[in-house]
Amino acid sequence: MSEMRSPVVRLDDGVVRGKAEAGTYAFLGIPYAAPPFGPDRMRPPQPVTPWDGERDATAFGPTVPKGDYPPQYAPLFPEVVIGGEDCLNLNVWTPDPGAAGLPVLVWIHGGSFMNGSSSVAEYDGTAFARDGVVCVSVNYRLSAEGFLFLDDGTANLGLLDQVAALRWVRDNISAFGGDPSRVTVAGESAGAMSVTSLLSMPLAEGLFAQAIAQSGAGAHALTREEGRTVGGYLADALGVAPDREAIRSVPLDKLVRVASDLVVEVQTAPDPARWGRLALSLLPFAPTADGSVLPAPPVDAIAAGQGAGVPLLIGTNLGEARLFLVAPGVIDFIDEPTLAAAAGGYGLTEDGLSVYRANRPGASAGDVMSAVVSDWFFRVPAIRVAEARNASGAAATWMYRFDWPEPGANNGLGACHGVEIPFVFDTIAQAGLRPRLGDAPSRTVADRVHRVWVDFVTRGEPGWAPYDTAARTTGLLAEEVSAVDDPAGDERVLWEGIR
Repeated sequence: MSEMRSPVVRLDDGVVRGKAEAGTYAFLGIPYAAPPFGPDRMRPPQPVTPWDGERDATAFGPTVPKGDYPPQYAPLFPEVVIGGEDCLNLNVWTPDPGAAGLPVLVWIHGGSFMNGSSSVAEYDGTAFARDGVVCVSVNYRLSAEGFLFLDDGTANLGLLDQVAALRWVRDNISAFGGDPSRVTVAGESAGAMSVTSLLSMPLAEGLFAQAIAQSGAGAHALTREEGRTVGGYLADALGVAPDREAIRSVPLDKLVRVASDLVVEVQTAPDPARWGRLALSLLPFAPTADGSVLPAPPVDAIAAGQGAGVPLLIGTNLGEARLFLVAPGVIDFIDEPTLAAAAGGYGLTEDGLSVYRANRPGASAGDVMSAVVSDWFFRVPAIRVAEARNASGAAATWMYRFDWPEPGANNGLGACHGVEIPFVFDTIAQAGLRPRLGDAPSRTVADRVHRVWVDFVTRGEPGWAPYDTAARTTGLLAEEVSAVDDPAGDERVLWEGIR
């Protein structure tokens, strides 16, 4: 079709008018569920009220209630706050609303289930649309609004929001040229944990054909007891009874602040006697295996065959944990006793730690700590998902590792948590990313990595052999894409029976 300045699309709920930009089309801030306030607050998502006339879809919609990133991370992850109640919205970028049968990528943002939104600039879907993919990014409820668990029959509202968004895609994406049978759901960090949760949920079955999980897997879901514990602590901190009506009566800004304070406590001074396993996972507001929405811990459900028909691309970054050691300025203060104590806390033996040291001659104790924590928190859980799928006879799983840049190129962060996202989206030129990416992010890496994602979304494979427990082939992503069997395998085996 010839380019329209103000393209108009008719949806199930009404007509939206978007905008043309760079040869593609964007439709922003489209509601997929009713505002989650008033009688609908802390309830499952409700249908949108249809509208008359044309709805303006040329600007991002409201963001969900959320707190601020801790100060050490705020410069690295530019945040967006847009007021308004219609916050359960999504954005669509398309090459051509008049097309048909195009592959679809649905993006679920990260942010520890506490922060983030679909309007963050690095998630701009223009490059995917340029390359023939309809790209959708979604908001979902965060923190206590999305993941409070009280064992009262209502749970995982943030996941239910994501399911509602995927249903909207199923019912409406053909109006943007997309094929509802060719949907790939993807996410990073909390978004990747959401993806592995969705993969394990019967409620989400049939809503996507493929999945991508970047730097997050199924290991961090809460048990019912852990969920109740967090809900109790939140109620105590609010000074109300641990029930939904009492917590709903708390002013929203106070609830956001108090929930954020709880997370800061867990992430800065966790008392294992108070927080148990959450003192290691650091995610008190996250999906809970409630037995209904999320019937079982995701890895258990995946091992039992749930999601078996969905091809999966899953992986991590080489130096994930550098983010959490470099940003607060603590990496250079970690000494050998601190390293040994931390590794022991994660279950690694002294002999195991010696393997990490030997593989990094000349590395500081902080650098070795980063490698250990990266494996415990990110890499090994991703491998466990791949292994579970192999054992259940699931569709192909591909493993990747993002290896760029060296720490000297981006303020010591290296290939840390979250650094790959602008390369995946080909948004490395966005303002505000220099603190995380450095002053000279590689155009070659962006071209290579974005192409891997486009190939997977459009062709169903990323360009190297699937992962199995014999070869453990992994795509290493940097200025070149290379396939390596079982990278750092001597470190991987150390976690058998531990993680």
